[in-house]
Amino acid sequence: MQLYEPVHERFERYCKTRAYGEFHFKDIMHDTLLVAYEKFDNIQSKEAFLHFLFGTAVRILSNQRKKNRPEYVENYTNKHEHISAHVPEIEKQLEIKNLYEQIAKLDHVTRECIILFEISGFSIKEIMLILNLGESAVKQRLSRGRKQLIEIMNSL
Repeated sequence: MQLYEPVHERFERYCKTRAYGEFHFKDIMHDTLLVAYEKFDNIQSKEAFLHFLFGTAVRILSNQRKKNRPEYVENYTNKHEHISAHVPEIEKQLEIKNLYEQIAKLDHVTRECIILFEISGFSIKEIMLILNLGESAVKQRLSRGRKQLIEIMNSL
């Protein structure tokens, strides 16, 4: 718990954004934390705990997608739980909801790069480690993802 509490907010924000439209974020968080607890002794560096959580969440999402058993957010009773309760303005909430919807339209790896870099605040080197990609691949995904998001948002 000492390692998890300082990273909880970033991890929850990542899961909310990443799972939007496909899965319920609390399920992803729960499954990831369960794996982290089971494999806690295998973590090589306590400083890399957040990276471990993100990498585990990426694998869990990938496995769930492969099994083709998505639990869509639309089935959840509170459809707007992914929007932070700390944002009082309705316009900002709608913008965030719209952004999440548009990010969900990107291909899997590009979406991961955008979420990790733009929303979760990871560096390119950290993303390389989490997603097991090269530096140029991460930069290319970020560039393409931004361009795709601009095109999608302008077409609305």
